[in-house]
Amino acid sequence: MTDPIGAGSCTPDRIAESHKRDFWINENRKHIPEHYRLQKCGRIVNALVAGKECDLLDVGCGPATLMRVLQRNIHYHGIDIAIQDPAPNLLESDILTAPIRFGGKRFDIVVAQGLFEYVGTHQSQKFREIAQILRGNGTFIVSYTNFNHRARQIIEAFSNVQPLDEFRGELARHFTINRYFPASHNWYGGQPTRKLVKQVNMRVNANIPVVSPRLAVEYFFVCSRRQESAELATPARAVMPVTRQDPASSVPETV
Repeated sequence: MTDPIGAGSCTPDRIAESHKRDFWINENRKHIPEHYRLQKCGRIVNALVAGKECDLLDVGCGPATLMRVLQRNIHYHGIDIAIQDPAPNLLESDILTAPIRFGGKRFDIVVAQGLFEYVGTHQSQKFREIAQILRGNGTFIVSYTNFNHRARQIIEAFSNVQPLDEFRGELARHFTINRYFPASHNWYGGQPTRKLVKQVNMRVNANIPVVSPRLAVEYFFVCSRRQESAELATPARAVMPVTRQDPASSVPETV
């Protein structure tokens, strides 16, 4: 992990500590409309579940907008440092100072999109905590920014900036990565906003040689628990691990 803004004494954990509830309560309001990455995440989850009943935890849920794009058979729970509208299925908690937990529940799917860029030096610990609450044959879906993009954008609040290969390597120490692919490609960086570009990206779940390393804005990783830990967990009721016939995409598995 590198210093995200080159600020010398401004360490990753100091950056994370300076962006707490007061910051996120305002920042989260920007994500009340379903932005592109959230829409694609919902599309992946809905295809993966394929109409079955399941329990999902959205870590870093913000205003819980993901809930609006999921099928009704998916029982949504969210956890965030700044909950906008309190509800029984939403838990306000600072996951950098407290473990990722939702009572004693385990989940068939755990989602963390747009989260791990902000966790400072806690990345490995948060992976372990998510593995502990994921049911034995559950699925973990996580996104991470491609900081090798030709026009990479590093914002002040980012406290966990690293090459994609380093993130993937650490993720693989805690989970089996079944697939990973770009959330979108965009020449100028940032999530696509033009209608046609969004439509094309929404349907493409493929790593494109030469192109993706430089133009992929973010990546999705679709993971399952490592076998040694999954054997100790309660079996999931609804969701089977992703295979080569993953309904979220017709493209071959890339790992």
